[in-house]
Amino acid sequence: MSAITDSEGSEKGVKKFVDDWLIYDTILGEGAFGEVRLIANRKTREKIACKIMDFAKYKGSEVAITREIRIHSVLNHENIIKYYGLRKEPTRVYLFLEYAPGGELFQQIEPGVGMPSRDAQMYMKQLVRGVSYLHSKGITHRDIKPENILLHNGILKISDFGMATLFRHKGKERMLDKKCGTKPYLAPEILVGSYHAVPADVWSCGCVLVAMLAGELLWNCPHEDYPEFAQYKEGNYLTSSPWNRLGNTPLSLVTRILDLDPMKRISLEKILKHPWMTYNFSYDEADSSADSNSNGLHAIRRASMMEPPADRESPYVTLSQPNLPTRPVCLEHIIDKQQKTNKRRDNKWFSQPTHNEDLIISSELQFTQTPITKDNFSDLIQRMTRFFVTTQTEEKTAEALCSVLDALHYTWTVDGSGAISISTVDNMKNQLVFKVTIFKMEGKILLDFRLSKGCGLEFKKKFIKLKECLGNIVCKV
Repeated sequence: MSAITDSEGSEKGVKKFVDDWLIYDTILGEGAFGEVRLIANRKTREKIACKIMDFAKYKGSEVAITREIRIHSVLNHENIIKYYGLRKEPTRVYLFLEYAPGGELFQQIEPGVGMPSRDAQMYMKQLVRGVSYLHSKGITHRDIKPENILLHNGILKISDFGMATLFRHKGKERMLDKKCGTKPYLAPEILVGSYHAVPADVWSCGCVLVAMLAGELLWNCPHEDYPEFAQYKEGNYLTSSPWNRLGNTPLSLVTRILDLDPMKRISLEKILKHPWMTYNFSYDEADSSADSNSNGLHAIRRASMMEPPADRESPYVTLSQPNLPTRPVCLEHIIDKQQKTNKRRDNKWFSQPTHNEDLIISSELQFTQTPITKDNFSDLIQRMTRFFVTTQTEEKTAEALCSVLDALHYTWTVDGSGAISISTVDNMKNQLVFKVTIFKMEGKILLDFRLSKGCGLEFKKKFIKLKECLGNIVCKV
């Protein structure tokens, strides 16, 4: 197996990785110790994600990386990103993982709005099942948040096990004391001393549920020094946002998940049995020919469930669910498996987007610079952090964008691939880094924004602000 070399590969931004597999320059995501890139088989066109972690670049990371590999390698569940194998070099390790073209969960959340209750319920069920599986293996994730939750054909996939650890072995459970995680999703007991793993993960799931329902974070940090959390701790929160935008039924679920006493916090098993989790939201779309009395009762119950208005645009999800693959142990097995899968796969979308603005170029097409046309709609997936502009060239587009970045006092640089990397702070004074790629599609210029570091919801707020500032060149579709 040969290592990656700059001289190999026949396409721009593409290098030969091994045998028939190519690795692309564009980064899918970034983590604490490395980055994730796409690997594609040029014969079968099957794709996997490759997480590249550099021992030399991140000092002291070898122990953490080894722990992540050991944990992820034993997991096999529909709602967990699949681990296929690894490749080691003296200073690097390559993890071969399932590729989730649907992107991160936060892309489906509209800031200040959330998503339809039906979709939030669907994702919450899958999140709970995935976390329950982890706990059954004695493993705690410790960094559950929308940025670490990926989507594949509408199926939720928990990813990034860099902070995961074993809390139960041979039936014996240990208390944890390491303070880790992302502050808005962190259980409060983590900040004050030793804690139990299971209720801490449950708390994080509750914070994700609120983000899905309301498109807003509850607080910057679960500590009484922060006003929003202090109000919650004192019981003076129901009239504040986002609490005042939750119906009675989801509110009862959220408050049971976010019980300040870890020992009284609702279990994952009971979450699945809660009335909001068992309510059939699809019934709201059924024939309205039922008698007026039953419709009236249903309307009351629906209001308590906080179903969003019917005219709210739903996230684009597929209704088909792929079969669980058998986990290969090395790249050769992946190739063999993917070749067999390719012959029988016929995944179909049950709906098609109506506007180009609702789409983003798939990784394969974007990286190989293949022109996008209306005939390529089946190769496109939704991501709302992109738009077309009326400028004629990439240079003029970059000039207009950078002028706005300067006016907003954002720090920006241009990397070797031509992408613009932007650094700023969000409304909670936390660092926020995202990147913008500019390229042509059917003669028009497209700006694609991708989160690199920070909160997904805060990133989407910045995206909306930038789009407004560029309004004079944004295409009106």
